[in-house]
Amino acid sequence: MSMSDPIADMFTRIRNGQRVEKSSVTMPSSKLKVAIARLLQDEGYIDGYEVRASGAKAELEVRLKYYAGRPVIDRLERVSRPGLRVYRGQHALPQVMNGLGIAIITTPNGVMTAQQARVAKSSPTSPKESSMSRVARMPVPVPKGVEINLAAESISVKGPLGTLN
Repeated sequence: MSMSDPIADMFTRIRNGQRVEKSSVTMPSSKLKVAIARLLQDEGYIDGYEVRASGAKAELEVRLKYYAGRPVIDRLERVSRPGLRVYRGQHALPQVMNGLGIAIITTPNGVMTAQQARVAKSSPTSPKESSMSRVARMPVPVPKGVEINLAAESISVKGPLGTLN
């Protein structure tokens, strides 16, 4: 049976497992679910996770974490879903519980917390320092021996075959 929203299913299994005080929950595995579980473990919200291959399909086991008899995860909700995608810019990323919680987001660089995305975006590299240039928001590979100069409203590119302004 196919699922229309496997991430919502993952969150529901974690919520339900915590309500009945289970030590772990299992679910079908995917790369995205493993990335989310890794983030939850790195941030201290779960004790750990394990991917087990059972036959043709792999299973993800998430070990739940409790503190003083209460679940560490207080609230878990899905904002962007298949029927209603939510896209946000760098400055519109949510701050959960005044910085005490985390928002998990997907970016072209992978799954990360909103805080990690803010930090990564706040320290951009100039085109001379990286092998990629951002023109019209599309990555453009910059070959070796090519020099790019950015002015107020102009770009000039100088390479072995000539100059382009």
